[in-house]
Amino acid sequence: MTTTLADQLRALPDEALGALLRLRPDLVVPVPTDIGALAVRAQSRVSVARALDGLDRFTLQVLDAVRLTRDGSDGTTSVDAVLALAGVPAQGVDAATARAALDRLRARFIVYGPETALRLVDAVDEVCSPYPAGLGRPAADLDSRTAALVADPARLRRTVLAAPQPARAVLDRLAAGPPVGSPATGAAVGWLLDNKLLVTITDGAFSVDADAVELPREVGLLLRRDTGALGPLQPRPPAPVPAGREPKAVDSAGAGQAMEIIRHVEALAEALATEPAPVLRSGGVGVRELRRLAKAAGLDEAPTALLIEVGYAAGLLGSADTPGAGGRAGGDTQILPTTGYDVWRVLPLSARWEQLARAWLGMPRQAGLVGQRDERDRPITVLSTEVGRGSAPAARRAALGVLADVGPGAAPTADEVLELLAWEAPRRGRGRESAYRDALDEAARLGVTGLGALTSYGRVLLADTAPDRAPGLENDPLGVRATVGGPADLPPVAAALDGLLPAPVDHLLVQADLTVVVPGPPEPALAAELDIVADPESAGGASVYRVTQASVRRALDAGYAADDLHALFSRRSRTPVPQALRYLVDDTARRHGGLRTGPAGSYLRSDDEALLTQALADRRLSVLALRRLAPTVLVTTHQPGRLLATLREAGYAPVPEDASGATVLSRPKARRAPLRSADRATDPLAAPALTQPRVLGIVEQIRRGDAAARAARRAPATMRTAGGRNGERLTTVQAHTQALAVLQQAVRDRAQVWVGYVDAHGGTTSRLLRPVSIGGGYLRAEDDRTETLHTFALHRITAAVVED
Repeated sequence: MTTTLADQLRALPDEALGALLRLRPDLVVPVPTDIGALAVRAQSRVSVARALDGLDRFTLQVLDAVRLTRDGSDGTTSVDAVLALAGVPAQGVDAATARAALDRLRARFIVYGPETALRLVDAVDEVCSPYPAGLGRPAADLDSRTAALVADPARLRRTVLAAPQPARAVLDRLAAGPPVGSPATGAAVGWLLDNKLLVTITDGAFSVDADAVELPREVGLLLRRDTGALGPLQPRPPAPVPAGREPKAVDSAGAGQAMEIIRHVEALAEALATEPAPVLRSGGVGVRELRRLAKAAGLDEAPTALLIEVGYAAGLLGSADTPGAGGRAGGDTQILPTTGYDVWRVLPLSARWEQLARAWLGMPRQAGLVGQRDERDRPITVLSTEVGRGSAPAARRAALGVLADVGPGAAPTADEVLELLAWEAPRRGRGRESAYRDALDEAARLGVTGLGALTSYGRVLLADTAPDRAPGLENDPLGVRATVGGPADLPPVAAALDGLLPAPVDHLLVQADLTVVVPGPPEPALAAELDIVADPESAGGASVYRVTQASVRRALDAGYAADDLHALFSRRSRTPVPQALRYLVDDTARRHGGLRTGPAGSYLRSDDEALLTQALADRRLSVLALRRLAPTVLVTTHQPGRLLATLREAGYAPVPEDASGATVLSRPKARRAPLRSADRATDPLAAPALTQPRVLGIVEQIRRGDAAARAARRAPATMRTAGGRNGERLTTVQAHTQALAVLQQAVRDRAQVWVGYVDAHGGTTSRLLRPVSIGGGYLRAEDDRTETLHTFALHRITAAVVED
């Protein structure tokens, strides 16, 4: 008797059924109603393809062995037959290794049944290559004359040995797989066709419009007699030869790069705050804007595009509508920092890097595509829809997972990482080579890796963001336990990085040449003060700023007085404040505000008549067309902003004032986009993390639904729903009265009852229910299968029979 997959699943203990759900979590999205629905879903094309995508190369080769050893009549095979084909001691494969791979297939129910009658789910042939192990179809399915040739093994060997060298080369190439070739004309192919070693096909996978040639399976097996029927086997992953790095050196290099990335993100955000980047009408930021931002950050265009994408994914950058801001190529939408950027700036360095790293690891975009050409030969721009790739997070996690598996300090090359990924998941990695390389490059630029190896805090990031953190969720399902091994106010990733970064400093060193050295990352308050009173010159472990006349004037414009600046440098500097700096501050403050501008067209006034006379005679100010209204007042038709900028360019130090004569402080106004949440990859088939309690609950729900489904398929023989008639030939009134008595007793006993009733359309049906209460002319009963409470009008109930 044939055993179906549903029967196999139904016979499993709860632990084994839960293990299947853990291995194939897509089966519970949504939770199947019963075992039959679970079996149907487990054999669907999508679910089988997802299960196969996570299998390694050797397991897929064992799957080919199962396909090749199937009996043509009933489609079954046996464990012994599979092991005989897959276990090749000459290639280092013993029976135990092959058995372990077969067990992985059976645990996922890709293969099911007893050991002497194994079966494959039907969808395997649909989602896999039509040529298992690169072998063609049996000769009997291709050509009768070829079938007669392969039926005589001695004759087949003589024919193969008699093949000319060019023909033998064609045979060897097709035997290595795939077994189909183009219909190329030539003496070699003609000889093989004449001797029935090749068969002409018109329905093969190679071409549907022209004939192709196919190598029969039996001929391919003969040519593979030295390597085995499955070809070269790879029971173990390739062993890379990683360059050994000191873990401390790896962490130091990564931490240094992390600090650089934070600095570059700040520079990009400030550049966008000063001059937002317009969004093209076709989407994204234009090439010219990307070059401007790259120059502002001191980076090349590729890393600049990466940081813009990461900053946008982290919610630090956003878009805002600015009517009238669009130019010839841009619309009214601009990219600028969000309000979340202001919060991010005051966080500790480690927490700021963690926010960027988490956003990068989960963003469904591949920044390496920026600058390439799309299918219409147009350049792909940053933040455009063409950069979106839903598979990018999985590619990053896979590439970093390889670095995590090879051990601390190991630094395999990109080619070695791709080789390992091609073995671990060949179906999933096919066509993703560029995504893997981009992931490794981006990880190095962001400081997740250092010197080509995964950092210690990178390992914590990878583990902390894993989608299936089952052990942690089981031990702490609500996530309320305190972090162990790090500061109480920092998450695990930031705590792991925090010890590698230099401590923030609250002081500086003022030198005689008016440069200011900050010996470490400045505290947020110190960084805010330096942004106003000094201009940055270089950054790194120690930042260098320079105090200039323009920077002092900028501080005075923001509301500082000369005494405030002297107190600031005296309080912050660990070295004596040089006399040159004091003179610079006093001299700039003395001249600051000597001229005042205001709206009129605009006016220029000063108590120093000689200074106004100098401005009136200054040729550099002739474009303003100044004219004297009074000894202390000049006016111009230009607006105050133009007047102020022209005076400052000419070396003057004016300050603006309002209509009442009060000085207007000119602290720059920060423009911000609305706060936006971080981007996350969405997979419509993704299942939530399955903790052990959740798995047990799902198994219990499926079991209960299966029992209810089987019970629903068998109504008691003593009940007929049509009119409520039963075997005793009761009248309708008698049957209804008896039904009410049965229901009342069932309410007291909490027993299950078959209830026959007439629905709103006049149809009669029956359901297995558990009565809860009777009153007000209604029956309230619970359906154990759906776990829902239903209400039935008593006058519609025709019969009730207690379930045995």
